[in-house]
Amino acid sequence: MTWKKSFYSVPLKHVGATVDLRITSTVLEVYLQSQRLSSHPIFPSTMVNQYQTNDADIPPERKYRAWDANRLRGWAHCIGPNTVEVIDKIFISAPVPEQGINPALAVLRLSSKYGAQRLENACFVALQSRIKSPRYAHLHPILLNRQDEHWKDTALAPVSEESSGYVRGSDYYARKNS
Repeated sequence: MTWKKSFYSVPLKHVGATVDLRITSTVLEVYLQSQRLSSHPIFPSTMVNQYQTNDADIPPERKYRAWDANRLRGWAHCIGPNTVEVIDKIFISAPVPEQGINPALAVLRLSSKYGAQRLENACFVALQSRIKSPRYAHLHPILLNRQDEHWKDTALAPVSEESSGYVRGSDYYARKNS
């Protein structure tokens, strides 16, 4: 239902019905004949295109399901073990589990833009570094600069005994002294 360029919900079975409104300075009530269908606080006149939805007006199959640690871990399991470890570290570092939800969501939403495999690789790179609890601020630059792809190439390359360190030859030291 629309009133003053803002949207207010009614129960699904009454969508499209002709209704009556009772409007006070703070409340908008929706009536069908003499039955009140819903009641909403009114948005200020400076706010337009806003939505006000009562939970009772949402059909059960479309109800909002709040994020929690278990649901986020389930999403991480769909991506891979490194992502699960990063999400676990985020929740371990949060003093209260609810404080880990937004950082975990930010990390998991990177899979929408970069793909699940790249996020998994970026989590691997972050876990190999000295970062105690990798977050979006650590993972996003890894993905942005494609370090996850380069790291994968170097991590899988065989290491020979000859290239186990950086050794300077005698010509390096000879130039420095002259």
